[in-house]
Amino acid sequence: MPRKAKREASQAAGKIKIQYYRSFIAAPRTQKEMVRSLGLTKLNQIVERTDSPSMRGAVAKVPHLLRIVE
Repeated sequence: MPRKAKREASQAAGKIKIQYYRSFIAAPRTQKEMVRSLGLTKLNQIVERTDSPSMRGAVAKVPHLLRIVE
């Protein structure tokens, strides 16, 4: 496997895709701040973040607003 392909494979393995799929209009302020802190601003937006326990914990705080897309 060439170097570039190895590097891309290792980077992709440590990432998760997070989708913002439900509006936070009626949600508490802390939950709104959590969604914004992940970099999500629009409905159905998908962002790619590092796969770490802290990132998964942030998504677990608002499971009714976010989902992890595999």
